[in-house]
Amino acid sequence: MAGIRPSTDASAGAVLQGFPIRPVVLVVTFPPGGGTDLLARRLAAKLERRFGQPVVVENRAGASGNIGAQVVARAKPDGYTLLVANSSYAINPGVFSELGFSPLNDLTGVINVAYVPSVVVTAADSNWQSLQQALQVPQQQTPDAAPTFASCGNGTPQHLAGEMLMQRSGVSWLHVPYRGCGPALTGVRAGTVDMAIVTASSAMPLIEAGVLRALAVTSPQRSSLLPDVPAVAELGFEGYELDQWHGLLAPAKTPKPIVARINAMVTAVMQEPETQRDLKALGYETTVSSPEEFQAIIENDIARFGALTTKIGLKAD
Repeated sequence: MAGIRPSTDASAGAVLQGFPIRPVVLVVTFPPGGGTDLLARRLAAKLERRFGQPVVVENRAGASGNIGAQVVARAKPDGYTLLVANSSYAINPGVFSELGFSPLNDLTGVINVAYVPSVVVTAADSNWQSLQQALQVPQQQTPDAAPTFASCGNGTPQHLAGEMLMQRSGVSWLHVPYRGCGPALTGVRAGTVDMAIVTASSAMPLIEAGVLRALAVTSPQRSSLLPDVPAVAELGFEGYELDQWHGLLAPAKTPKPIVARINAMVTAVMQEPETQRDLKALGYETTVSSPEEFQAIIENDIARFGALTTKIGLKAD
C-alpha cells in the first residue's frame, strides 16, 4: 500500500506538467453567430495567448444544447475538450426525458465567466410605462383577452423567467414562443405580441434607439447594461432572479489539478480590462468563480428549474 500513493501523485503531476501541450477544443452547444458562440470565440482568442496553444471553437448545435453536452461528456477527461454552455444546460434535465448523458455525473463545472440578464420589453408606443402596469392588465380582462408575452422559445431561460413572474404575481399571460430572441423582438415591434422577455444583449440596440421600452430586468439587481431599468426583484418580488450564466464545463473525471489550472488561466483572462470591455460590448456582464462555486450554481438551477418545468408541465418529448 505504501507504494501506491507516490505513484498516484506522480501520475497527476505528469498530467499537469506543461498543460496544455496541444490544442484545446471549446464545444459550443449553439450555432455560429449566436451570443454563446460569440462569447466562446472571444474567449478562445484570448486564451490562446494564455495557453500558448491553439484554442478551437467547435459548434455542436441541436436538441437545445444536449448534443454538444453529450460530446463533451463522452470526451477523454484530460482538459483538452471543454463545454461552453449557458443556463439552458440546467433547464434541459427538467424538459427532456432522455439527455444522453447525466449533467450531475458526467460533467463538472470549471468556471462561470459571464451573465446575461433578460429584459421585459414592450413597444415604445405601448400604454405600459412600467412592469406594474403590465401586471395589472390581466386582472381587468377575460382570460381569452389576456396579454401575450413572447420568449426566445419553449424551455428557454426567457420562457421560464415569464413563468416565474406569473407565479409570483398571480397574473396569467399567454406565452408565445418564437424561434430565437431576434424573431421575438420582431413580434413585439410589429405588435403581434404585447411584450417580450429576451436577452438584454439582443434588445439593447432597440431600447437605445427608442424602438422598445424596457420595463424590468430579470437579474437580482439592476444590470450595468441597463442601469436605469429596475430589476423585477425591486418591484415587490424579492428574491426573483433569472440571470443567464455562461461558463465552461469539463468531463467529470478530469483531474482536479487540470480543472484548477484551466480555472486559473481563464480567471486571469476574465480579469483583463480588455476582456471586460469586449464582452460588455457584446452585452455580457463578466464574472469569475471557483469550480465548486460554479458547480453549486448548476446544481441549484437544475433543481429549481426542474421543479418549475414539472409544475407547468413543460416537456420536449
